[in-house]
Amino acid sequence: MSTRILKGLRVLDLSRMLSGPYCTMHLADHGAEVIKIEGGTGDTSRGNGPFRDDDPEKVWAGYFVSMNRGKKSIALDLKSEDGRAQFRALAATADVIVENFRPGVMERLGLSYEDLAAQNPRLVYAAIRGFGDPRTGESPYSQWPSYDVVAQAMGG
Repeated sequence: MSTRILKGLRVLDLSRMLSGPYCTMHLADHGAEVIKIEGGTGDTSRGNGPFRDDDPEKVWAGYFVSMNRGKKSIALDLKSEDGRAQFRALAATADVIVENFRPGVMERLGLSYEDLAAQNPRLVYAAIRGFGDPRTGESPYSQWPSYDVVAQAMGG
């Protein structure tokens, strides 16, 4: 199978930790242009080692590098109007957005699917949620943040 099957596809990656970065890593592996959007201090997983001996400033964590290979990376402060404007400009030309914030975060930022699709109707918006999304039905835990280890613990 060709590793370039997604060539020309532009993906904006707003995700953190495992599920989203793993998803977009595979898209990049198959040829998509993936742009990792990091906050001003960088992705939180940049601080999760291990670190190589030749990286004394500890900027290239093994975990971060393994989940974000093949991606471009930019820093945007989505809490600022300028950062949101820059993100909207990127989203206007994107094919896919992947995010795994808690429900309501993107809405509060004015960057919900509905907001972004108004400018880019062909946009595919992937929202990874640990306990569901209000758009698809209520869950008593829908506002809880979640990582893989939380799902494993709750699932037994």
